[in-house]
Amino acid sequence: MKSILICPVCGRALEKSGGCRKCEAGHSFDISKEGYVNLLIRGGSADSGDNLEMTKSRTRFLNAGYYAPLAEALAGLIPKKDAAVLDICCGDGYYTKALAESAPGNAYYGFDISKNMIKTAAKRKIPGSEFFIANLSSIPIATESVDFAIHLFAPFGQNEFYRIMKHSGTLVSVIPGKSHLYGMKKALYGAPYYNGEKLPDAALFRLAGTKRVAYTMTIEDKDSIAALYGMTPYCYNTSKEDAARLLALDRLETEAEFILAIYEKR
Repeated sequence: MKSILICPVCGRALEKSGGCRKCEAGHSFDISKEGYVNLLIRGGSADSGDNLEMTKSRTRFLNAGYYAPLAEALAGLIPKKDAAVLDICCGDGYYTKALAESAPGNAYYGFDISKNMIKTAAKRKIPGSEFFIANLSSIPIATESVDFAIHLFAPFGQNEFYRIMKHSGTLVSVIPGKSHLYGMKKALYGAPYYNGEKLPDAALFRLAGTKRVAYTMTIEDKDSIAALYGMTPYCYNTSKEDAARLLALDRLETEAEFILAIYEKR
């Protein structure tokens, strides 16, 4: 299947040429030793996004299987062959890997602004996958080339999403459900709160349906509790005293709840 990557400078197709990807105009981008390519030329730098510690936390927690029910739900929606599949803001590639294992007959693409995340994703060596560093505001993917895309816990760039999706394509956006991580918030805060369940502003798309995934996680070691905390936004705006209360626990029981919003082009 021909790659759907395009040159971030001129928009022409990017083809593999030795150890790089190159377009007809001569713009060239080196392929790293891990296998990813940096296509970020505007809107940030490859040092943006999650740092190395957050990357390690997310990978450690996800690899332990705590979010496996979400990965399984996403895999249940994917076309089984001959599809171009994009993981938007893919992080460390955990969900890309789950999709590829469920439907190996597709071509898989994943991007993130974080070099740390993309390097980790590329190291997974997922068959049929290509990972690249890019920004949501200017995705180096050909217009109307994506059959299926997933988008988890990230800003919703609907204009770019609309441009890259085929008219027959499906976009699945995931947001936290009302009770997501409520048990962890009870351990952190004196006045825990429930999440709002506001779906993204997606006026260019038609909401074809929603699917809720909800279960209880029991985390029975300090390292995994710390990893969960380290991969969430709470680690940025929680006091050291509140964080210490959580991190002192040997066991944490908390809800996991996700809403999958399934969109089609209008």
